[in-house]
Amino acid sequence: MEQRTRRGRTPRAEILDAAGELFTTNGYANTSTRAVADAVGIRQASLYHHFAAKDDILDALLSETIATPLELAGQLRDRPEPAHIRLYALAWFDVRQLCAAHWNLGALYLLPELRTDRFAAFRLRRDELRGHYETFAGAVIADAAEAGIPGAEVLPFRLVETVISMRSDEGSAPAYAERTIPDATLRMLGWQGDLDEIRGAASELLERLASPLPLG
Repeated sequence: MEQRTRRGRTPRAEILDAAGELFTTNGYANTSTRAVADAVGIRQASLYHHFAAKDDILDALLSETIATPLELAGQLRDRPEPAHIRLYALAWFDVRQLCAAHWNLGALYLLPELRTDRFAAFRLRRDELRGHYETFAGAVIADAAEAGIPGAEVLPFRLVETVISMRSDEGSAPAYAERTIPDATLRMLGWQGDLDEIRGAASELLERLASPLPLG
């Protein structure tokens, strides 16, 4: 009888949780599928019932970090709200989901393995999300009363992902990031309006889109 040491909604979720912990604490290269199975409390053969190889586990973890914000960005693209509200909503949501994740999975973006063909599909999806950010940011710049930093449309996506290094440096998700980063995305683009007003509008927009993360 297998004595599982983790509890999750499904065996697959338990494997991903264990792998997320081991990959982010011990390193991807230093973690074997046997170590993941042991951390769950299952046989290695049982793990292979859900994932054929270690890179399949990594791919699933990476996909978790991008799937929901990418879906939200697609919804926001066709919304009638001004671009600055849509960008703020996306940045706020994305920062919160990166902070709320049990493990700092964004740190896995720096793995050299991600540059291989095996993870080309993930890179394309991440590029798609980046493209949404840049489209919204470009529209904010066009609407701004004052000129922002030239080429600044590429910065909001990068700024949001700084929460990953913040988690690494501070050992936990910094609460201040949830406000500071979305605010900064608009200011760097030259938008000078009331940030409290925009935050309220973004919160209402996310509620209308049934955002799975509570906002407060």
